[in-house]
Amino acid sequence: MRLALDAQQGLAQMLVTQLRDRIGPELADALLGAPQDNDEQIKVQRTRVRQLKQALQKLDTPEARRLLAVADNLVVRSVWIVGGDGWAYDIGYGGLDHVLASGRNVNILVLDTEVYSNTGGQASKSTPRGAVAKFAAAGKSIGKKDLGMIAMAYGNVYVAQVAMGANPVHTVRTFQEAAAWNGPSLIIAYSHCIAHGIDMTTGFSHQRDAVKSGYLTLYHYDPRLGMGGADQPLKLDSRKPTVPLEQFTMKEGRFAMLAQADPARAKALSRQAQAESDARWQFYEQVAGVHRVVAEATALDGDVAPRSDAEPASPAKAQTQEPQS
Repeated sequence: MRLALDAQQGLAQMLVTQLRDRIGPELADALLGAPQDNDEQIKVQRTRVRQLKQALQKLDTPEARRLLAVADNLVVRSVWIVGGDGWAYDIGYGGLDHVLASGRNVNILVLDTEVYSNTGGQASKSTPRGAVAKFAAAGKSIGKKDLGMIAMAYGNVYVAQVAMGANPVHTVRTFQEAAAWNGPSLIIAYSHCIAHGIDMTTGFSHQRDAVKSGYLTLYHYDPRLGMGGADQPLKLDSRKPTVPLEQFTMKEGRFAMLAQADPARAKALSRQAQAESDARWQFYEQVAGVHRVVAEATALDGDVAPRSDAEPASPAKAQTQEPQS
């Protein structure tokens, strides 16, 4: 989808350049060079495209007819891939990694229920330590795969972990920033699930408790903040945990059932999970303090298709977000 859209956009831009004198130099230059970094700028671009179509209808040439067919592609389009954690962490991880490594302007949303929700509740690599699931009847003995940190290794991928119930403003702003970034993005959205063994009517308050206990950390990694080494790309958007992890996990049936069936094992896994949570927060704090230089992507000869925008967004346009409790 992204490659097709890029190819159509490249064709439209080439035809606008060829017909520049016929459609008007001012309109042509605006169509090709105007920024489209926010909703208002995109709205203005759509108005220009309507003006272009009106001008093309008066031109009876093959080039004008071709441009009329692809003119809508002069407006940037946001491409999203949506899937669950079973796909993103496990069976589809190779494809996900391929998209991230492509450098293309593709956004990926992972609805992270931490279990194979649609196929019966099997454990995935997203299932946390100590949780009971199919193929982990005695509680999962190893920790959750850190998909976000793996994606950050590329440097040029916008990465975020969000929870709508814990911080809706952070969630919305993260989606806006990911869509505005001219490159790959990955948003991991914590999603409460009936397989967790909770009262689903309290899902949003449960997400807030997850953040307070350190079970989940909200953050966003914005490559724009690292261009030129101006800032630290990783920002922590939740505060240091204030309640013990076990206080949160024992509210979920998937953890509580192990405490009933095998208290000693449940306690041992709980201690390991708490140590893991503490170490993860400490590691995130260290990474958030690093001034990482992110190289700006440039078009090179031999690229399969042009990028969606001519220039990457500047570091100044990236927003920082205050941590929320």
